[in-house]
Amino acid sequence: MAAALSRALKLPGKKGSALGDYDPLTQADSEDESEEDDLVLNYPRNGLGRDSCLGAGSSKLRGGRSGRLVGAEDEVPEDEEDEEEDEDEWRERLPSKSRQDRDDTKGPQYWSQRDSGRDRSGEDRGGSGSLGGAGLGVHSAEAEEKKLRMKNAVRSAFFLVPLVSAMLVVLLCAFLIPCRKGELEKRLQWERALGDAGGVTPPALALWDVDGDSVEDVFLGVTEWSNDTHLPQRTKIYSAVALSAVSGRVLWTKVMAESVMYIQCGLQNSSQPAPVCLLICKSILMAVNGTTGKNLSSVQLKNIESQAVLLPDLQGDSVPDLLIATLPEDETLELNLTLISGLTGVQLGRPVSFNLTGQGKLIGPLLHETQKGAFYILFGLGNVEAISLRDLYIRATGKMPVTQALRIKDPKWEELRKTNSSFIDIYRGSDQVDFMLPLAAGFGNNRNTLDTVSNLNSTRSDWVLVYGSSKLSVLRQRDMHKKWTFSSPPIHSQPAAGHFNDDGILDLLFQHSANGVMEAQVIDGATGKLLWSAEFVCPRLVLQTSAISTSPGQSAFLFWASEPINALKNVTKTTVAPGEPLIRKLFLLHPMYPTVLLELASTTDTTVASAVSYQEQQKDATYITVSSRPTPDSEPMARIVKSMSLRAAIVKAQIVRLGERNKTGTPVKPGALEVNKFFRRLSFKRQ
Repeated sequence: MAAALSRALKLPGKKGSALGDYDPLTQADSEDESEEDDLVLNYPRNGLGRDSCLGAGSSKLRGGRSGRLVGAEDEVPEDEEDEEEDEDEWRERLPSKSRQDRDDTKGPQYWSQRDSGRDRSGEDRGGSGSLGGAGLGVHSAEAEEKKLRMKNAVRSAFFLVPLVSAMLVVLLCAFLIPCRKGELEKRLQWERALGDAGGVTPPALALWDVDGDSVEDVFLGVTEWSNDTHLPQRTKIYSAVALSAVSGRVLWTKVMAESVMYIQCGLQNSSQPAPVCLLICKSILMAVNGTTGKNLSSVQLKNIESQAVLLPDLQGDSVPDLLIATLPEDETLELNLTLISGLTGVQLGRPVSFNLTGQGKLIGPLLHETQKGAFYILFGLGNVEAISLRDLYIRATGKMPVTQALRIKDPKWEELRKTNSSFIDIYRGSDQVDFMLPLAAGFGNNRNTLDTVSNLNSTRSDWVLVYGSSKLSVLRQRDMHKKWTFSSPPIHSQPAAGHFNDDGILDLLFQHSANGVMEAQVIDGATGKLLWSAEFVCPRLVLQTSAISTSPGQSAFLFWASEPINALKNVTKTTVAPGEPLIRKLFLLHPMYPTVLLELASTTDTTVASAVSYQEQQKDATYITVSSRPTPDSEPMARIVKSMSLRAAIVKAQIVRLGERNKTGTPVKPGALEVNKFFRRLSFKRQ
């Protein structure tokens, strides 16, 4: 009966381990206990697990498990049931099939709970296969979950790292760089007193970067009185001083036996890694290390009257050579030209003398390279002559030239040579020449450089000629014919060349004074016509103007003057009352707004020299001035060196409007907001 009951319930039989016979009741009791264990273990699944919410999932799993049991019985007919079936093999197949079915529907969290129950059930049944399957499932799920977390972390890193980097770059550009730029603009503005003024004679002034900060430093000739109380009277001490352009601190000082007339820097010497500077006094030419001021070489001459002229290599040592002009002490009309080695600093050959006819100030010497590549030296007293550099070298050394630069001749220039003479007439007339300079951009801003690149354009250009104190002409270099001539009141300052209009030809700004009124004018370099003019309340000022290239392509012009006459109400021409200090103002003119001037600075000091230095990285320029400042108690006037950032000065500048008569047409009056917006965006560049 027990066997019949076992078949009706479709429960597998169990072979007794001890007796070897089949005991259905014992087997049934054992299965009842197993099922009861399953119910207990499945309680979280049926009542609190995920399947209690889904419903169908639980029934499916349970059905699957029971189906597997039924299937196992159905595979063997009832009458041929194998009572000797291996109990261990049946147990191995049953959990593995149930495990696979359950994996399809249950999550990792459920199986972590389910497996613990199965482990206990397996132990009760003595089945090691169930325990092994549960362990592998747990490790596999944990590995998959760990891989998923790692994958998400990598994705987040790939997104967040570039984002954070971009934010840091934006913050750096928005805050740190402007702060450094503003800090540099503040540091570029400084003032320093050096020695005594010694009148209004312009001192030696030059610019060149010698400390490696990419900003041109300032070199100045200084004169001061000794403080030795033991001497019966004080003596003058002469020196050359190098100042840092960023802070104004003294880099080095070189004491000289004589007053320094000229300082020139930038000579490149293959044996000297640092730039070479020339200190030129009345009777000595000294070459020093631009970084330290250490003496490199010197040559003794008599009555030096000019700066050094940079020449091409004359000796084949790959170093440019120099030329300098001297006049005899007896003031005869005899000019000496001396060649000097740029490598060793020694004199090449002997001085070459020229008897000059005429009188006036010394013009040149200047180096000019023709379109054929031939070199000529321009010089003169009142008149202007030219001589071939090749002939000069032969007369000085008695040797034939060894370099290719001295072997070339220009037939057009040689046709202009006078009969039985080595001279070529550049200008000869009844009016004395006051100024002669190359029509080259930036030549007047700092012409004391000995850099080959800087001198290249100036040696191939036409010339600006100021003669008769009131005439201005441009000479064509190919045939020495005048392009045009402009007449004006007496011209007292050297013209500055810049681009006022957009025809691509340099225009000229100059100043002249008459009857207590100073007038500034801009002349078209192509036609000689007047482009712009303005009158100012100002006595005669001998200070050259400057032209600076700007970002729009045109030039900004800088000049010193006083109050514009057209800006004064009910005043036509005004003079300064006796005893009243004269206020001098630095104005900036840009051709984009010809009826507007920017007043960059004002002072009662007398400015005697100026130069323009460029900062390529900041797109800025500094304006260096040397002034004489009155001192109390009848002491000698102090010499003041001042540096001013032009972009910083523009921010604080005042707008000065000129009269309507200065307009070329009838343009709409620009508003202050429009003018400020334009000038604050203005940047400067090297011409």
